[in-house]
Amino acid sequence: MRAIQAIIARNLIKFFRNKMRLALSIFMSGLFLFIFSFISNSAISMLSHPMSYLISGIIIMTVFQTSMNNSMNILEDIASGFMKEILVAPIARWQIAIGQVASSAIVSVLQGIIIVIIGIFMGLRLDIYHSFLMICMMLLVGLTFSSLGLLLAALTKESTNFQMLVSIVTIPLTFLSGAYIPAMSLPDFLLPIVYLNPLTYTTAAFRFITLRMENMPDITLVRTGISFNINGFIISPLISALITAFMCAIFFYLCVKQFTSADFSKVKAFKHRH
Repeated sequence: MRAIQAIIARNLIKFFRNKMRLALSIFMSGLFLFIFSFISNSAISMLSHPMSYLISGIIIMTVFQTSMNNSMNILEDIASGFMKEILVAPIARWQIAIGQVASSAIVSVLQGIIIVIIGIFMGLRLDIYHSFLMICMMLLVGLTFSSLGLLLAALTKESTNFQMLVSIVTIPLTFLSGAYIPAMSLPDFLLPIVYLNPLTYTTAAFRFITLRMENMPDITLVRTGISFNINGFIISPLISALITAFMCAIFFYLCVKQFTSADFSKVKAFKHRH
């Protein structure tokens, strides 16, 4: 446990020292909020708080993207020699993997909380109970996609290829998840992709909690993209949360297994020229 705690502490310190990355993440979230607010206000006019609907999507997408991108740090650590010293230490590799996944998830949740605070000033209404559920859901999403990110990093073993692969995976999944553009406003031929997109269900479950929609009927939840009617079968927010938990277990198992057996002797990291 000490090895896991040490890796988490080290990565958190690194996160707080890298103020530029944090500032850019906040800037991009604000930019998406500004751009897509014009689309969402007309597309989800049936809701009393369309801006909160959009903010909730941006929060969970911030968690998703941060958890994926932070996994590249381990490639940089290995290439710089820092992680190689840990790999040869008397520490089980699965402990290193867990420490990396946990620290990446925590960092992603912290960035999500920053967006939550900004959202409060923009009209997002929260209470203690739903705030706790939001953090739990953010942590679950962070663990899920930190595991996926570490799995991809262990497979690619090169930061440039990893960045390209993450972009190929994240960009289409993000815009077809209902986070920025509501799923019900997308063309019908895209709906099968939306239903196969794992981010669709993480976004729906988180948005259900954030907007406190427990008392809304199923027909309203389907119309607003919180539940999904697939050939008469309703995928409720609870089912969406269970789908996310299932993905988390699968990705976590695969990333630990891949990291344990991976050969990092030829890891390459992108180096900036000064």
